[in-house]
Amino acid sequence: MHSAVKAYKKVCKADLRDRLILEHLYYVKHILGKMLGTLPEYVDQENLESAGILGLVEAAGQFDPDRETAFTTFAYQRIRGAILDELRRNCPVPQAILQHWAQIRTASVHMTPPLTAEKLSAATGLSVKEVEECLAAMRLTRPESWAEELGELPLPAERTTRVDADSHRDDEKRLLADAIEQLPDKMRLAVTMYYKDDMTMKEIGAVLNLSESRVSRLLASAELQLKSIVRRRVS
Repeated sequence: MHSAVKAYKKVCKADLRDRLILEHLYYVKHILGKMLGTLPEYVDQENLESAGILGLVEAAGQFDPDRETAFTTFAYQRIRGAILDELRRNCPVPQAILQHWAQIRTASVHMTPPLTAEKLSAATGLSVKEVEECLAAMRLTRPESWAEELGELPLPAERTTRVDADSHRDDEKRLLADAIEQLPDKMRLAVTMYYKDDMTMKEIGAVLNLSESRVSRLLASAELQLKSIVRRRVS
């Protein structure tokens, strides 16, 4: 009797996994659309989508519905992580972009916030578009660290108590809200649609009458400005 129950549960779990995979294939494309604008020549979208599907399969196999967590919430980081791993493994950043990044990092050291593509362009001799494309590429390939790699963005002093940490986060939220209001109109709208409305770059582009690549560059520039303002003021 016990073995029959185990076998039944195993079948039910397999059915749930298969159903979750089939019902959330769209979610892989949604996440990919959030991460990427119009893809550079060196990026293979089919490989990235396949990697995202593998992340989805892994998430579906590990998901426990009894934990009362939405599957999309559970699966998001696994799908995104699988896409990023594939991107880093098989879509290396071109040498020209890395050279531009080195110039931008050097130029950023003594700049006062907010950091903008225009300021970086003037300091490096690169065009604004070259700066924006570089920022967008680094935002994509190094999402957790790209802004912190710039010499202008010191990390805040380490907090030693939970009260301090909570206060620090509250300060950051207030500063971020204020900083968003100071962005140019299109940039502010793009940030709002991307983060608050969970829209893809293609969807944002349709609303703002911009190409996906332009939306990608706009978001990268906006994030840089916002992070530079917040980090400088709370450090």
